Amino acid sequence: MAHADELTHLDADGRAHMVDVGAKPDSERVAVARGSVMMADATLRAIREGAIKKGDVLTIARIAGIMAAKRTSDLIPLCHPIALTHIEVELTLDEPASAVRIRATARTIGRTGVEMEALTAVSAAALTIYDMAKAIDRAMRIDGIALVEKRGGVHGDYVAGDDS
Repeated sequence: MAHADELTHLDADGRAHMVDVGAKPDSERVAVARGSVMMADATLRAIREGAIKKGDVLTIARIAGIMAAKRTSDLIPLCHPIALTHIEVELTLDEPASAVRIRATARTIGRTGVEMEALTAVSAAALTIYDMAKAIDRAMRIDGIALVEKRGGVHGDYVAGDDS
């Protein structure tokens, strides 16, 4: 088992490799990630009112997040393919902050965690929002993508502090 200060994706010679999880037991794994897309008030209003020409931004972003989570190992080198048992992508309009808040929860029963799947879901949803609304607001900013919580596995649980 690797210590906290060791990089598990590097072998003894410093070469990148995929971590062997074959000896690890299956366990329930859950990860929650979050992020935001900050935008002009008018952009948020257009999203809320369904006035974006490309379509229903929130529905398409939710689907993009789900699809990306399922394909994480195709996008991130050395990431294990995982059979997700559940992926949920929630998008909330935050009027005071002029932002769309994104929260993704990924679940599996397996030998490795689903942090990358949750983070990939948030990232893809945020990029989709940007893509769909960029014609009216190129100054949008994707912000604060982070792991909020992780449960299961030999390294135990993790819950981000208030400053995350």
